[in-house]
Amino acid sequence: MICAISGEVPDEPVVSKKSGLLFERRLVERYIEDHGKCPVTKEELTMDDIVPVKTNKVVKPRPLQAASIPGLLGIFQNEWDALMLSSFALEQQLHTARQELSHALYQHDAACRVIARLKKERDEARALLAQAERQIPASMAGAAPAAVVSNGKRALEDEIGPDGKKIRPGINPLMIDELTECNTMLSAQRKKRQVPPTLASIDAIERYTQISSHPLHKTNKPGILSMDIHPSKDIIATGGIDTNAVLFDRPSGQILCTLTGHSKKITSLKFVPRNDLFVTGSADKTVKIWQGSEDANYNCIHTLKDHTAEVEAVTVHATQKYFVTASKDNTWCFYDILTGSCLTQVGEASGKEGYTSASFHPDGLILGTGTTEAVAKIWDVKTQTNVATFEGHVGPVTAMSFSENGYFLATAALDGVKLWDLRKLRNFRTISPYDPDTPTNSVEFDFSGNYLAVGGSDTRVYQVANVKLEWNLVKTLPDLSGTGKVTNVKFGTDAKYIAVGSMDRNLRIFGLPGDDQMDDAKPSEE
Repeated sequence: MICAISGEVPDEPVVSKKSGLLFERRLVERYIEDHGKCPVTKEELTMDDIVPVKTNKVVKPRPLQAASIPGLLGIFQNEWDALMLSSFALEQQLHTARQELSHALYQHDAACRVIARLKKERDEARALLAQAERQIPASMAGAAPAAVVSNGKRALEDEIGPDGKKIRPGINPLMIDELTECNTMLSAQRKKRQVPPTLASIDAIERYTQISSHPLHKTNKPGILSMDIHPSKDIIATGGIDTNAVLFDRPSGQILCTLTGHSKKITSLKFVPRNDLFVTGSADKTVKIWQGSEDANYNCIHTLKDHTAEVEAVTVHATQKYFVTASKDNTWCFYDILTGSCLTQVGEASGKEGYTSASFHPDGLILGTGTTEAVAKIWDVKTQTNVATFEGHVGPVTAMSFSENGYFLATAALDGVKLWDLRKLRNFRTISPYDPDTPTNSVEFDFSGNYLAVGGSDTRVYQVANVKLEWNLVKTLPDLSGTGKVTNVKFGTDAKYIAVGSMDRNLRIFGLPGDDQMDDAKPSEE
């Protein structure tokens, strides 16, 4: 009987109940103590599974060589030589394995580089193809050629017309057909829409309180100026005075990534879920388009420099293929989001007037812009003409929001919020929640169109009624930042929570106590 570990006849033989293998008792006890497994089969093994084997004590004859000291020395020498030869063989095997591993790692690294290069070339080819498809109809319609995209970057649009302006390709007939088709489809769906049963009730909103507070921006440059919530993921993006955009995962309470690249404050930002894109506008006169990656980070793929003054607003079309930027240079630009090409720039540069806010109508054929001169303008996107002008505000129109019902527009300025009926082009109600010296900085309809949030020195939620009935105040949420200036208010999905940004560095979440999903989030500091 031979021990399965040492290969020698055991002095105290034991047998495993599970495998039936024979071991030297002291060896298998040591192995079980260290590993808890059978040394041969790797099954779970305990000392209770070991059975001692009773054998007769046999006196082993002493080998002839061990009968003398020289004989013993010879045995020891042979054992030492065998050990050295075994050690040398193991070292050779280790060296060979290291060489093979190094070669495999080099091949893997080279393959990753080739794959990354091929992906980049594929994306560039797609962008070139998409632009070519748009340029061909544009040139057939007599429009000027669009900017050429090379190596994934926009070429300089330096073709100057006789009036000294850059020549833009314009919105071609195929794009107009696409916008019209989208408008028709969304209008038909809107008529069939019903209030979702999961929408937060008025009673629930009346009980809303702050459930969490998250310091997302720098202490030395506090202030959240813009905010957006991803429509399908519970991710909140904030843009601050510290020039950073922060993407925050609300359920986990963790910052996913911080986007740096702008040189001045970020005034507006929007998610574009279609291609996992993200758009930011800044006071540094630029707009950046960011592409999401698999590691939840975003990389800048386009920097747009078509404006000559601060970019105040970014709004994305319902097709998620185009977006508009509005600037204090008194122009707004219509962009192709995939290529970053400015298709048209509307307006004349003015030293006095400029745009301070902008928003697409939910159906996509109407664009609203707010100006520094207290005027809200309505534009026909297809013809880029100003079809209506709403006057009556005091101070710059700082924010605007179209209701998802399609015929209400809310605008905010120094004198509060004005509600406009787009069917009759008239102001049917004015909400003045604050004193004359306190501006209203934010106004937002929720997606269902049932609630309206207003942000100024605090946050107020109103129940949406119709033109004739009163819009009742449902809840007033205090400004816990101590700055007295709420800058942004956004509704979460089904108005289950309200995200508030103010002039400190914290993003605050208001909702029902106990409904907070952020188990690991930072608790409220107020």
